[in-house]
Amino acid sequence: MAETGLDLRTTLQHIVDTATALAGARHGALALLHGEDRTVTDLFTTGMSDGERRAVRPLLDGRTGALGTLVDDAQAVRVDDLPPGPQPPRDGEAPPFPVRSFLGAPVRVHTEVLGSLCLTAEEPGRFTDTELALLRLLASQAAAAIGGAHLYEAARQREHWIEGAAAITRALLTGAGTTDALTTVAERARVLAGAAAGVILQPTPDGGMEIVAASTLDDPAGLVGTAIAPGSPVLVQLLGGEEVLIEDSATDERMTTPVRSRFGPSMMLPLQSGGRLIGTLALPRRRGEAPYTATDRLLASQFASQAALALVMADAQHYREQLAVYEDRDRIARDLHDLVVQRLFATEMMLESTRRKDLAGDTGTAELLATAVDELDSTIQEVRTAIFALQQPPAEAPTTFRGRVLRETGGAAAVLGFQPSVQFTGAVDSLVAQPVDGELLDVLRGALAAAHRREGVSAVEVEVDATARLPDGSAAVRLVVADDGRAENGSRSPTVTWQARL
Repeated sequence: MAETGLDLRTTLQHIVDTATALAGARHGALALLHGEDRTVTDLFTTGMSDGERRAVRPLLDGRTGALGTLVDDAQAVRVDDLPPGPQPPRDGEAPPFPVRSFLGAPVRVHTEVLGSLCLTAEEPGRFTDTELALLRLLASQAAAAIGGAHLYEAARQREHWIEGAAAITRALLTGAGTTDALTTVAERARVLAGAAAGVILQPTPDGGMEIVAASTLDDPAGLVGTAIAPGSPVLVQLLGGEEVLIEDSATDERMTTPVRSRFGPSMMLPLQSGGRLIGTLALPRRRGEAPYTATDRLLASQFASQAALALVMADAQHYREQLAVYEDRDRIARDLHDLVVQRLFATEMMLESTRRKDLAGDTGTAELLATAVDELDSTIQEVRTAIFALQQPPAEAPTTFRGRVLRETGGAAAVLGFQPSVQFTGAVDSLVAQPVDGELLDVLRGALAAAHRREGVSAVEVEVDATARLPDGSAAVRLVVADDGRAENGSRSPTVTWQARL
């Protein structure tokens, strides 16, 4: 099992202690170096005071110290008699490190030198070839431990980035708006990369790029709206869909935005899918923080590709939902046309019959006129219902009570196989409020589900009356749901009637 965290540190410290003891050295040190600039990033020592630890760092510098040759040649080194150090320091300075014999071996994983294991003694000629061979062996054990930890950490990183990409896809396909979707991508990438901020830039009409979404622990208002002006050296790469890696945003000449002084290492990754550039994902860290590794850049680049695909899929899904809404509106328009024409034609025939009876002196004229008026009133209600249905914003949840009722009946149409008839009476949107609206919708759902379970149902009528009255005369809302089906005993299915005080 790969060693990580405290386990790895314990192992490396044990290797230093063992090497120092077996070789009879005065001091031992295992220095881990940053791969690019060879500065010491971590130091494990044996037999050193705090002052000696400070004094030994220049010796272990992989660029100018005694270990520079070690790192370049990747070979073990033994020095039997080092020249004496400088004169005693002035007051307040660390004392010189007393070294005459030196023994060092590179800690190498494959062809990369990650650090060095060193032993020192105060007397010259202290170490032999036996101690050199021992040091090589222990350095290889340190390399194996570090390499295993790196592999384990890389696997964990990859797993986290893959999980993050999957989470982004799920989140974007739930129907979030464009700005919310971009912010979601920026937020997830920032967390995974350990960045100070995650920002999305998109091209502007004038040929520049602008930050349109940002995620940061600070106030994102200082980032959103920041633009890279046309002509910026980094802009050609970004608009061309190329990755841009920056060691220090504050000092890099390619960066021209006013917010660059807040950040250090950064990577800017294209969001593109199918040759289409959606934008750029930038992940800057704070100044002085560790630069991104090659593994970081690879995983972030793969995440950006997946996020871009998810954004394209989310857009496509949004368009499909809009198309479904438009198709539903066409259906409502057709149903409205058929219903209105049929009712108006029937009313016309009724009035014509009434006219003839009136001419013939028939006394049933009043009753026929009342029926005609009722039919016209029902037609007006159906027209109003259709108009409110058409006024609902595409692909968005309705905000009015009337719209929520229509959403329930519209959803029931998918399982019933036909659209229930809905009639509203009174100003339902202004009169019906919480919690009555929620109770009414619950009853409506139950009634529609019951109608679906009955056989022979070919029509369902829903009436919501906000002008109803309770027996005590107080204002109420009444819901009536009726269908033409049959109950289990063969009788006509019961009508659901529910009312509540407003």
